[in-house]
Amino acid sequence: MRNPKTSAMLHLNKLSGEIGSRAIGTPGNQDAAGYIQDVFTACDLDVEEQDYTCPAWEDLGASLTLNGEPLDVAANAFSPACAVTALLVPACTIAELEAADLNGRIGLLYGDLTTAPLACKSWFLKTERDDQIIRLLEEKEPAALITVQTKAGLLERLIEDWEFLIPSATVPAMTGLALLRQSGSRVHLRINSRQAPGSTANLVGRKPGNNPEKIVLCAHYDTKFDTPGASDNGGGVAVLLALAERFGHKKMHYGLEFVAFTGEEYLPIGDDEYLRRSGDGLDQIVAAINFDGVGSLLGPNTITSIAGSQLFQEHLNRLTAPYPGVAWVPPWPESNHSTFSMRGIPSIAFSSVGAFRLAHMRDDTVEWISGTRLDEAVALTSQIIDSLQDKPLAWGRQQQ
Repeated sequence: MRNPKTSAMLHLNKLSGEIGSRAIGTPGNQDAAGYIQDVFTACDLDVEEQDYTCPAWEDLGASLTLNGEPLDVAANAFSPACAVTALLVPACTIAELEAADLNGRIGLLYGDLTTAPLACKSWFLKTERDDQIIRLLEEKEPAALITVQTKAGLLERLIEDWEFLIPSATVPAMTGLALLRQSGSRVHLRINSRQAPGSTANLVGRKPGNNPEKIVLCAHYDTKFDTPGASDNGGGVAVLLALAERFGHKKMHYGLEFVAFTGEEYLPIGDDEYLRRSGDGLDQIVAAINFDGVGSLLGPNTITSIAGSQLFQEHLNRLTAPYPGVAWVPPWPESNHSTFSMRGIPSIAFSSVGAFRLAHMRDDTVEWISGTRLDEAVALTSQIIDSLQDKPLAWGRQQQ
């Protein structure tokens, strides 16, 4: 599929092609916020910048040597700096971690311990398993940690928590294999990093309607470190901005609120700041529509709905029927729509099957996004917005 230079695709090229990585507290994050604010302003939206403090972490490079040979390594996000030479102690399971003597040594975590990134200490969706691993690591006081990425050929940082104070780095699968073959050897890990107080901001563009009720449209614009974040989530923000351009000058029965969230990838999350400033405004939301991972060339756009009434669901089924390329999927919580659905607000989440294959990776570039599929999300959402204009607030709510 070619990528036509539609409004959404132009926004994506700016965000992920020109600006690139947009992690909180970085210049890229601030540049993206400025761009979004300019688009909202050009659409005659009333713009609020919801700024708040966050850590500003800078990766200045990392190195790892085994028997004098350099190995591939990347500092984990928010890792403190270190220069450590110590014995390498591997652990594959929680049971092995419990038995390991890590004091003053470098823990090599792999296998069952690194099938997914370790949840942040303050993350409300973390599991008891995450808590157990974090507790064991902090109690055992290793000098540093090395986490092994189990997906061959890819590198995703596996610890990303500014409250976790043990220096750590991630290595690709082949490096992990080389280290495991030499477990018990001394390795040298150096992490050059810098952290200082920083700031980030949600951008909220409001278009008042004839009535106090409103529809919220949202997408997060921040990324992980060192990824251009085209599928996660430049495409979602591009759809959000294209919708702002489509509806910004249109008279509406219900108002529209366009929210470009920050802090979705790392704590502190922008949703908390949005809720703090919203007050009683949540009671006036007819529906919330979130875009996170739309437009992938590797799979169809997907849609799900949460916390809506049966009438709301049946209505969406009718609207999506003419879109055979849009697939319904079960509800999933890991994005900004949960801020609304958990409070009983009918919520819709757009994504795509292929997005999860590239999310958080350095190869999450514009070439993997379909302009046609971005436009499809804009078109379907436009129909949803128009169709909700005559629906009373209670119509979409689940009955208590």
